[in-house]
Amino acid sequence: MSELAVPNHVAIIMDGNGRWATQKGGSRTDGHKKGVETVRNTVEAAAKLGIKYLTLFGFSVENWDRPVDEVSYLMNLIRVYLKKELSELQKNEVRLKVIGDRSRLDDDIVKEIEKCEEATKDNKKITVVIALSYGGRQDIVSAAQSLVRDAAQGKISAEDVTIDSFADHLSTKGIPYPDLMIRTSGEKRISNFLIWQLAYAELYFTNTLWPDFSEKDLVEAIEDYNSRDRRFGKVSDKVRA
Repeated sequence: MSELAVPNHVAIIMDGNGRWATQKGGSRTDGHKKGVETVRNTVEAAAKLGIKYLTLFGFSVENWDRPVDEVSYLMNLIRVYLKKELSELQKNEVRLKVIGDRSRLDDDIVKEIEKCEEATKDNKKITVVIALSYGGRQDIVSAAQSLVRDAAQGKISAEDVTIDSFADHLSTKGIPYPDLMIRTSGEKRISNFLIWQLAYAELYFTNTLWPDFSEKDLVEAIEDYNSRDRRFGKVSDKVRA
């Protein structure tokens, strides 16, 4: 990895738990359980590779429409993860941040989130952002609503609304935009994930199902990232030369 440029921020849509379980002859809950293990391993791998920000799409606003039993199981997995992993987060200098609509989460889960965020706020090695009850469109609407309230109170004018000021009202305020977005399982869409923030991210899709995702898969994604010519709308240095 020493010869590769490591992206500062990697975002991942963790997809394929259900298909992985079906292939193994198990239930969807088996896939989700194995997926949590993959989260732990991926955080460790990302930190080792020098990635500074890792955002994981843990549960979307659309996921609330899944069967009640599955949602309940997922919420319990989140609850257990937060309780069990705090000591590991501290030991590995991981700062945890959770984005999304907390109003739909159980009170005890919100308390665990707040506890983990507060306890890890000064950790420096890697920031792990978990998107829970999150939707990109909803994030943008919430930012717009916040700006409208500020305008109604006379705090800002229309001219004060810029790309930067809008971004400051998103749930990801203070977090750099992703350089690389990875989606597992072979699906090729972003599914309402970080719509604003992914504007200039490189997109990488792998057929690997999330429970099988490994450090090797992460390195392959970074190798592909290194092959891209990131122009941000400008003329390529290769063309200019």
